[in-house]
Formats: sequence, structure tokens, C-alpha cells
Amino acid sequence: MGRRIRKLVSGIVFLGLVGGAAFWWLTKPAPWPADHWEGLGEPDLANGEQIFWAGGCVSCHAKPGSEGDAKFVLAGGAPLKSPFGTFHAPNISPDETAGIGSWTLAEFGNAMTRGVGRNGEHLYPSFPYASYARMTPKDINDLWGYMKTLPKASDVAPGHELPFPFNIRLALGGWKLLFLTDTPRVAIDGADPKLARGQYLVEGPGHCGECHTPRNALGGLEPAQWLAGAPNPEGEGRIPNITPGSKSIGGWSASDIASYLETGFTPEFDSVGGSMVEVQKNMAKLIAADREAIAAYLKAIPAL
Repeated sequence: MGRRIRKLVSGIVFLGLVGGAAFWWLTKPAPWPADHWEGLGEPDLANGEQIFWAGGCVSCHAKPGSEGDAKFVLAGGAPLKSPFGTFHAPNISPDETAGIGSWTLAEFGNAMTRGVGRNGEHLYPSFPYASYARMTPKDINDLWGYMKTLPKASDVAPGHELPFPFNIRLALGGWKLLFLTDTPRVAIDGADPKLARGQYLVEGPGHCGECHTPRNALGGLEPAQWLAGAPNPEGEGRIPNITPGSKSIGGWSASDIASYLETGFTPEFDSVGGSMVEVQKNMAKLIAADREAIAAYLKAIPAL
């Protein structure tokens, strides 16, 4: 009898080890191969600046309320409260010690699009790499080149404040297996260059769905509710529905949306408020054609 029990226990342990090894293999950090970041040439700094504003880097990584040149000091530290704990945006200035100035393009690109840190660790998806995964290597290269021109900041951002088990990064590999993809969020007319550009900006660098789409219990976006509005992760109220079925902007024309992104004023002459203030300021920096592309995409997606 004792021999059978020992065999049973040994079998369970063996299966556990095999299962654990399989889980690790399927969920280990997966950066791009080195040649993915090769041959991109000198960065286009003008395009890099446009991607910088589309990505909203200032909103999380500059000190709250920064104006003028202070917006370009990306010292980090701003807290992002969530059901999983409080995340703190890191210093992403070109400082070689406190920031990311000593990183390579590949390290930066893998963090942006694969959620893999410089030391091969999983990054938390409070950093919206699940959206940035759709960005092209060229735009990553251009953005990296532009960011290296910004001021250095020696501030060391605080670490995340996460309870167990969310402080265990190993589990993030499972999250990525479920939710990290570079496929389009919705099907649109890809032959229309304006719509394709709008889709790229909204679903990729603009990461609009990170706030405007509800999440499931694991923190993954609900694909069937793309941009249909979501609870405000930082407290009161809701982030609005921005599909054509929205009660707030569903009746706006594409030109109304583009104008709002540029000026901050609605067709009713109300003004932008809440966390959208910083987003609108970023969108105002884009070229008009990109704001028009975003508006065209928002009018073309399913109404919810």
C-alpha cells in the first residue's frame, strides 16, 4: 500500500514539474529576434515627435500639471491606481542611470511592443504595450531617436505598490498568452488609407482602448465592447463610449471629432474635461490629417 502511495505521489510531482515547465516555456518573456531592429537607418525625428504626442508619453511620465518645457522632463513617478494595486510610471528620460538613456533600440522596442524589460523581465500592462504592439519598427526607431533629444532627469521613480499575488511577475506571462496580440481590434475597410491610418493611431500608439474599453476580471480588454466605455480605474465616473452608438459623441460628425481633438471644444461649445484634457492637448500636436484619420476611424467602427 505504501509503495502505491509513493508511486502516486511521485507521479503527481512529475506531472506538476512537467506542467510547470510547459507553463514557463509558453509564458516566458519573448523579445523580438535581434534582426527585427536592424537596418532601420537614421531616425526621422519629426515623425518621432508626432508619435511621441500620439502616444501620450507626457500624460504619464511628466509631473502632473507640467507646462512648457517642463512637459519634456519625463521623470516619471505619477501614480496609476487600479484594482490590482498602484503602479508608478518610471523615469523614461535619457538619463543613463535613473532613466533609459543607456538602453539600446532593441531594448526600448521590446519594452514597447513585447512588454519585456531590459533585464528580460515581464513588464506590467499598466504600460500599454498591448496597444503599442501594433506599432511599426520604423515608428519605434523614430520615437526612440526623438526621445534621446529630451532633457535628462535624475529622479528615481518609486516602485509599484502591489499586493500578493499581483507582485509576482511570472504570472504576467499567462496574461500575455491570453491578451497580447498585434491583430486589429475591429475589422474595417483596410483599402481606405485614411481609415487604415486612423486604425493604426487609435489601436496602436494612441492606445485609446486602454481607457475606453471595459476589462474582464483578469484586466484584459473585452474585445466585443471595443471603445464602448468603461469604469474610471482611478475613481468616480466612467470613461465614455466613443463608438458611433455613444450618447455623447455618437451624433458628432467626423469633422466635429477632429475639431474637438484640435481645440478641446465640443459642437455644443462645451470644453474638454477630466483626464481627457491632457489627451486632447497631445492630439492637438498632431498634423490635421492624423486627427481627421482618427475621426474617420471612430465613425467607421461598430456602434455599441
